[in-house]
Amino acid sequence: MMREASLGTVPVLLSPRPLARCPGAFPLIPLLLPHPSPKSLPLDVWSTVLAHILRILEAEHNTYNESRKTLEWKLGLLLVCKDWKAIASPLFYAHVCIATMSALEKLAHCLQSAEQKWDSLRRIPYSTPGRWIRTFDLSSLSVNTEPESYYADALLTILFPLLPFMSRCDMTPSLSLSGRAIGSLTYRDGAANLHSLRGIKKSFSSTSDEQPLIELLHNCVNLEELEIVGTGLDMVESWLEHAQEHNLDGPRLLPLIRLRKLVLLSIPCSNLMYLLLRSPLPALRHLTVTPYDDSVIPASLIPQFIEVHGQSLTSLHLFTLNTWPTIMFPSPTTILTVCPNLYHLSLEKPLPVLVPTREPHPLKILSVPRPDAQFFPVLNALLPKLPGLKLIHARDVRWLRGGVSPYARTAGVQGDMMVWKRRLSRRGIDVVDAEWKSWQE
Repeated sequence: MMREASLGTVPVLLSPRPLARCPGAFPLIPLLLPHPSPKSLPLDVWSTVLAHILRILEAEHNTYNESRKTLEWKLGLLLVCKDWKAIASPLFYAHVCIATMSALEKLAHCLQSAEQKWDSLRRIPYSTPGRWIRTFDLSSLSVNTEPESYYADALLTILFPLLPFMSRCDMTPSLSLSGRAIGSLTYRDGAANLHSLRGIKKSFSSTSDEQPLIELLHNCVNLEELEIVGTGLDMVESWLEHAQEHNLDGPRLLPLIRLRKLVLLSIPCSNLMYLLLRSPLPALRHLTVTPYDDSVIPASLIPQFIEVHGQSLTSLHLFTLNTWPTIMFPSPTTILTVCPNLYHLSLEKPLPVLVPTREPHPLKILSVPRPDAQFFPVLNALLPKLPGLKLIHARDVRWLRGGVSPYARTAGVQGDMMVWKRRLSRRGIDVVDAEWKSWQE
């Protein structure tokens, strides 16, 4: 009995002769100690485990159908029980991907309703679920009409101030943000938390259109990735008028000391680009620009931009958007000279006659749209100065796989690919297609 009392268990009494005049009873003593009850994991441990599983699922599921399976799995977590809902809700809202206007409208209504219920007397500084959102992806959103564009812009003006901890924002290329929407993104709480801003489309038809975006970059001091899409040659005239009317010797510089990846597409010149040209960008390593030759467009700042920031670049991509009509401009021929630390160089048509460097260059990957017989002598002349070159990447070509006759593999672009592979393999250089796959017999 003492042993049972010390274990805190209820004693079990045995009565071998229950019908006797004086029945006796004695306790049953267990031979083994009782198993302790399992300890429950803290909520923060469960949150870490589920977040790790979600990262694995998102890395494996890249297609649209597979990403929907991941979304269904997240929704299932919310329906298990109340404890799991408290754990899974921040994970569910951490990465928001909007593909339809109705989904954007529902999200705006949800966050606005939660903000109206929140009051400053609570210990949590911001309302939920707005404070849970870290990634806001609108790259798949389709905006087809002008009323939809105005409505989406109004919804984003409401949404941006409700996302204080948003670190990444991917906009859709079919939507040009107004100054009002950019202002709501600029002056919201937590603007310094933004690390990646992609898909910003601006017309830059006048210098006043650039000012909201410039103010945004002044406030986002921790920005690491920036992608801006312009309208091509339409902004050249406004830039020339601004350069003649204003003194550009002492503009206010942009504090983007952490910017490591910059994408400027269809922007030959602008006030913003001039500020980026003059601002120190010590962390810049990856640059993607549309090549505009200054001999064809005298106002183009692209060659000067590459020359000023080329010393620190490890990756340079020259890319022209597919528009109608698509106009290709020559690329600088002194890329290897002004960018001595390039690891990856991606060229655009027409392929330039690159000037070889005096010293060996550390280039390892060279990307071209497709093999060109006229460019091969230029490449062959550069090879002695490129001892580390290992890959030639054909961006717009794929190897023909099984089921194709040998004659088809030697005709057209496939034939040029085979010729390049045969000639370059002697130097230890492999030729890969658009999917970064080598030729397989």
